[in-house]
Amino acid sequence: MKIDVKKNAKRNIIFGLANKIILLFFPFFIKSFINTYLGSEYLGLNSLFTSILSVLSLTELGISSALVYHMYKPIAEDDTKKICALLNFYRKTYLVIGIVTSFLGLLLMPLLPRLIKGEWPVDINIYVIYLIQLLANCISYFMFGYKQSLLVAYQREDINSIINLLTQSGLQIAQIIILVTIKNYYFYVICIPIFTMLNNLWIWWFTKKMFPDIKCSGKLDALYLKSIKKLVIGSFIQKACGVTRNSLDSVCISAFVGLSITGIYNNYFTIFNGVTVILAIFITSLTGGIGNHVALKSKAENYEELKKIDFLYLQISGWCTCCLLCLSQPFMKLWMGTDMLLSPLSVLFMCIYFYMLKVGDVRSIYYSTTGMWWEMRYRSIVETVANLILNIVLGYLFGINGIILATVISLFLFNFLWGASIVFKNYFGLEKVKSYFLYHLKYLVITIVICIVTWMITLNIELTSDYANLVVKGMVCLIVPTLLYFLVYGRTNNCKNALRMIKGTRKS
Repeated sequence: MKIDVKKNAKRNIIFGLANKIILLFFPFFIKSFINTYLGSEYLGLNSLFTSILSVLSLTELGISSALVYHMYKPIAEDDTKKICALLNFYRKTYLVIGIVTSFLGLLLMPLLPRLIKGEWPVDINIYVIYLIQLLANCISYFMFGYKQSLLVAYQREDINSIINLLTQSGLQIAQIIILVTIKNYYFYVICIPIFTMLNNLWIWWFTKKMFPDIKCSGKLDALYLKSIKKLVIGSFIQKACGVTRNSLDSVCISAFVGLSITGIYNNYFTIFNGVTVILAIFITSLTGGIGNHVALKSKAENYEELKKIDFLYLQISGWCTCCLLCLSQPFMKLWMGTDMLLSPLSVLFMCIYFYMLKVGDVRSIYYSTTGMWWEMRYRSIVETVANLILNIVLGYLFGINGIILATVISLFLFNFLWGASIVFKNYFGLEKVKSYFLYHLKYLVITIVICIVTWMITLNIELTSDYANLVVKGMVCLIVPTLLYFLVYGRTNNCKNALRMIKGTRKS
């Protein structure tokens, strides 16, 4: 079957961006209403259960990627029989995942009080709330979640984006209405499995209509299953590391500090994650082109391209870090009030956390386009284990600041240093890794100086109106770092290349 790649890609990008951008703003409204009508402890409880269930969902990670990857060839060859067999395997796998996730979720129930330091809201039963959210988490496994693979494999993610946008918007509008009118957390939570079921039924209807000949039937041979298994393991380990990172932080904060601080921390994380989602669009848009260059160009040419892209991305990331450092507190004061602020030191650690996440983003495109998932497996496992141990030790000693610092340390040692070494050893050449670390150090020092200068300027701006305060500081963050970056890099070849990339005149 021939797929119109350009047409579908354009459609997927448009609806994908709309889905991300629109749904990006809903958490801010939801958190505001929960805090206003129920209180900060409910925010913490919501964040804790979301984090626990995110960890439980790890059983699915890697399965969908592997199945979609193996569908591409039979779709291109119109091998309907193979597609049906893959979908049948996917359905059975999802059923097993649903049973395992449900069982593990139930096993965790007796531990819930131990994961909450202090009291929780007296007017709710935490076990009932947890069971409802566990049900919502498992519905897709027992219904038609596996059919999303067809939409992805046939490059019709736009349909999935539209369905997700409509159901998630409907869910969060319904939750806001419940919070404002009846102020009942049980009704707020029960909306989640209802709209999850609606999402699954909608996907089932669309896929049945679009692919009437594709049904769950047939079996895959043993050799084919073996190739799927290896891809699943490599992808699972890598993705698990990323998903557990914030989830483990939230669980440890709840256990060592309490629900209220967990809620406050996740308010900040919502802001930081929003910026991450926007930057992810940049990374996603580059992946296809870089994959093409990996296949066609030499390793030396690709390393030079890595440096050029890294330069632009690190300046954008540095500017975002500067804005987060200077604007997080005034924004949170305006959004949630002075009672919902973290300490300046915690905000500083979160900004370092954000920057450490970003420094490896461009490099990560190269290990994915060169297929290094399997080579990265031990690094990912060690990072996750180290992060958990450091969270427990430093969280016990220093509370929330220790937990954030633990994640920063594990990111630097295992994600940045070890991760880069693996990519250079297996692709670019280990002799180039020194220059890679040196230019990152150079960019880091310049970014630190720019952040300090901008922060000192905004620190002396205190207007009577919180709105005016945020706007003026925002203008400073827009102008000052931009001018300073241009003064430092304006005449360099890297800057000229970056400007050509932005203008779209850079040759591929």
